[in-house]
Amino acid sequence: MPKSAMTTMTVRLGPVLGAYVAEKVGEDGAYENVSEYVRDLIRRDRDDSERQAFARLSAELRLAFAAEEADYLPLTAAEVVARNAR
Repeated sequence: MPKSAMTTMTVRLGPVLGAYVAEKVGEDGAYENVSEYVRDLIRRDRDDSERQAFARLSAELRLAFAAEEADYLPLTAAEVVARNAR
């Protein structure tokens, strides 16, 4: 990623969360610095969101494939998009 695409953010933490982060960073922690820790948390959150979306899609597909053919309804693409927007 080019440096110009980097984003700098400032985060304010109270004493309890600040102490928790301090435990995770440095010689005794799993991360070398706070930025590394925050990037890892964001990546894990993104991965978790993707897993949840895939699980929802998988559940819908299982239901669809298990349905009787008489239960199928012809839908246009616009109707599918509108239904999924709800």
